[in-house]
Amino acid sequence: MTVYEITRDLSADAVLYPGDVRPRFQEIDTGQYRVTEMTLGTHTGTHIDAPSHYVGGGMTVDAIPPGVLVGPARVLDCTDAERLIGPDHLAGRLAGTRTLLLKTWFSGRREFDPGYPSLSSEAAKMVVEAGITCLGTDAPSIEEFDCDGSVHRLLLGSGTVVLELLDLAAVPEGEYFMAALPLRIRGADGSPVRAILWDKEEFA
Repeated sequence: MTVYEITRDLSADAVLYPGDVRPRFQEIDTGQYRVTEMTLGTHTGTHIDAPSHYVGGGMTVDAIPPGVLVGPARVLDCTDAERLIGPDHLAGRLAGTRTLLLKTWFSGRREFDPGYPSLSSEAAKMVVEAGITCLGTDAPSIEEFDCDGSVHRLLLGSGTVVLELLDLAAVPEGEYFMAALPLRIRGADGSPVRAILWDKEEFA
């Protein structure tokens, strides 16, 4: 079975959205065993946005049903989108899936770029209307850098959870099974995730 690792390394030099917490790791050696103290944000590296990230009183990460984050997933190749993923990239390609992952030119990039591809508000409405319950992107955010939060609020307010900073560089467009599970942090607005895909046909 072919398994695709679509999680970025969680490290001190991880791609960092401006203003986020820079991850730090300090090894503690007691002489008998080692543990590592970690400092990181809930949106560090490959991570999930829970509805409470933007919506007051919204669902927190520990309350997201695991079934939303495990199951069939569709990868769409949007590498031709320079700055904006619009309705033309999604038209006729959403039916029959509840999890949608957007592959862009940002996959594999090791430094933040404020010109990363993002989802337009019109495309976000299409996602919501199609009943997508999990939307992923390989970019640092589903919304453009100089944004007002409206795309996040539309998606998260409609119950669509968002995965960001995936690495889909090695994944062809197609149908897969996905597992993208966060830490079960009580009351949190997000969490790093370990996300993998495997071929749907091989699994069947």
